[in-house]
Amino acid sequence: MNQALEDVKRQENIPDFESRIKDEKILYTQDHLDVMQINVGRLCNLACRHCHVEAGPERTEVMSRKVMEACLQVCLEQKIPTIDITGGAPEMNQDFEWLVEEACKVCGHVIVRTNLVILQEEKYRDLPKFYADHKVEIVCSLPYYRAKEMDRIRGEGTFAQAIQVIQELNRFGYGRDTDLILNMVYNPAGAFFPPPQGAMEQEYKARLWKDYGIVFNNLFTITNNPMGRFEAFLKRSGNLESYMKKLSDAFNEKTLQGLMCRFQISVGWDGRLYDCDFNQAADLPVSGEETIFDLTGKSFRTRRICFGNHCYGCTAGQGSSCGGATE
Repeated sequence: MNQALEDVKRQENIPDFESRIKDEKILYTQDHLDVMQINVGRLCNLACRHCHVEAGPERTEVMSRKVMEACLQVCLEQKIPTIDITGGAPEMNQDFEWLVEEACKVCGHVIVRTNLVILQEEKYRDLPKFYADHKVEIVCSLPYYRAKEMDRIRGEGTFAQAIQVIQELNRFGYGRDTDLILNMVYNPAGAFFPPPQGAMEQEYKARLWKDYGIVFNNLFTITNNPMGRFEAFLKRSGNLESYMKKLSDAFNEKTLQGLMCRFQISVGWDGRLYDCDFNQAADLPVSGEETIFDLTGKSFRTRRICFGNHCYGCTAGQGSSCGGATE
């Protein structure tokens, strides 16, 4: 267990998360997998202030093709309908395009999570067309719809670059054609919860259309989990304990059914398995510390989920997951 998870666990006056679960079925995964999320590495062209995996240009953790092949094999054997590719900036993995092409052969729904800015670099300029040709669903992170707020999180000029990429994706049909889905992600910039997802989506759509002629499908609001660079920010500002108390006090039992750990598995760059991307950041692997290679050639086995107090981030208020609000 890493230091961030220990710090979260030690918070006083906060009940152990697992003690809040009254329905024993919630402690276990469903009897099948709906999603395999593949984190192809922590290498990234940006070093965002809220990044829970602390991705950046200096990171060297990059998934090999051998691990990718095992992921695809398990998806094929277990008939997993969705492959969700993330990072870092997943585009920076040297085998990224190969993985996308092969994933599209294995299942009918492939998601790529992008920071958009990477697609402005010359090396990756062909990827918007590549995405459209393969009908990949794009989930793009746009911390805010104004430059001042986004540039403060990601660096000067990143908002303008992201807007240019979204406009290009729109020209390829993303956000317009029914089979080219463009979704956005909003993360709060500080120690507070995101607004209601529906209202925030309407606000984003209105402002981005008015100011830039941009259209997209859905907005996902995601609560920041207290780990990585965001956890470091909470410590520096003296807000870690109060933020954890805020998450705990906002626990919403109705969000438990939609916890993403119940129907997906997360694969780290080295093939280790986790219940979700946040557990991956917390260095909290699945029970038995299995790797993706241990799953090949085997039928699905329900597993007990590994919980920690950081899981309050997924159950506070309207709930939170990689697909947005869960209630």
